[in-house]
Amino acid sequence: MSVSVGLFMAGSFADLILDAVGREYPSHIVHWMDSDADARPPRELTPAFYGSFDWHSCVHGHWALARLARLHPRETFALRARVALSGTLSSENVAGECAYLSVPERAGFERPYGLAWLLQLAAELREWRDPEADAWSTVLSPLEDIARRHLAAWLPKLPWPVRSGVHAQTALSLGLVLDWARSTGDREMEAMIERRAREWFMADVDAPIAYEPSGNDFLSPVLGEADLMRRVLPSEEFTAWLGAFLPDLESHAARRWLTPVTSPDSSDGQLSHLNGLNLSRAWMLEGIASALPASDDRRARLKMRARRHAVYGLNAVSRDHYAGAHWLGSYAVYLLTKRGIREAKS
Repeated sequence: MSVSVGLFMAGSFADLILDAVGREYPSHIVHWMDSDADARPPRELTPAFYGSFDWHSCVHGHWALARLARLHPRETFALRARVALSGTLSSENVAGECAYLSVPERAGFERPYGLAWLLQLAAELREWRDPEADAWSTVLSPLEDIARRHLAAWLPKLPWPVRSGVHAQTALSLGLVLDWARSTGDREMEAMIERRAREWFMADVDAPIAYEPSGNDFLSPVLGEADLMRRVLPSEEFTAWLGAFLPDLESHAARRWLTPVTSPDSSDGQLSHLNGLNLSRAWMLEGIASALPASDDRRARLKMRARRHAVYGLNAVSRDHYAGAHWLGSYAVYLLTKRGIREAKS
């Protein structure tokens, strides 16, 4: 595999993530309860993914550890990452997760964002040519199946996409799930996502960039949509679609929109989202650029904007405030290892 992260940054991100994934408190859970008996600590409710403040951050923290260990197998942090993955991905822990998610009233638990990241973790383990990773993949597969079933039952019923800048955003999660489906050869899920994406987004023109960002965004609704569509559409079709969706990337409005943001308070859980917005914008801009022909002058402009956002985003990854420290490292790893970028669909 040719993509890697500089060792200093990789070690720093690994340390940040390792400090979080086994840290139970503080914790934020959205938990369906039927009785007093359901009032239990996070480690008992979801015994694999109870750390990192919330379930989805713990899941993508484990994805990032697997990613870093896979890319840098000889580094000391890779051994520590393996120890953490081995401790989490036990048959007993995953059985506890499956029991929790199998309660009918929890069919919407972490849907779609956390479930999408769970599938990314499953894909990372499956693609990792390593005996220990193969064993973890086998252990995780029952939970992977539940995540897949919950998403497959939900997608046909969703009447409109959720165009938010936070966890509920439809486009970001569908991009993650689509990458998983192609990695695993799940043609049914791949076709469902491609069909729904075309139904929801194909006719979109003149993206409302003046409305972005919102004050607690960590995702761009506009870029998330374009980053999904570059996965769905063949190159020529995507190039034309993008021209109608974002017709003038050099206008004053577009330059304002594509300016990196700064969080006014990185200790605030909602305001710290803006630090992650720079990271996700950077990887989405890179993804969109990757699907354009080399001769398209928008490609260089988008890459330049991506680099600016990456600088701002990476500079904000810090252990100073747990509001960001529990999740920003994973986003940095996703950006720098170019996990979501593949060749344009032919």
